[in-house]
Amino acid sequence: MAIKPLADRVLVKAVEAEEKTKTGIILTAASQEKPQIAEVVAVGPGGMVDGKEITMIVKVGDRVITSKYSGTDVKYDGTEYSIVRQSDILAIVD
Repeated sequence: MAIKPLADRVLVKAVEAEEKTKTGIILTAASQEKPQIAEVVAVGPGGMVDGKEITMIVKVGDRVITSKYSGTDVKYDGTEYSIVRQSDILAIVD
């Protein structure tokens, strides 16, 4: 069984947060912010959403920046994912 996003939704897995600041201070897990950079794991088919035709731009393997408080967090097979709408993806990181 696998997670398959529907419509304009994208399944992403957060990239690990930095545990050290640039100056060398080690951060505890509680003080780290939720990472905004994630890797695309699965992409929905797009199609008609709210009366508009949506074409999916992101693809599996892309690294993206998501809105800070967007999406729904899901835990599957011990791994944490988020399901976000494509419109909540702000940029693709090259």
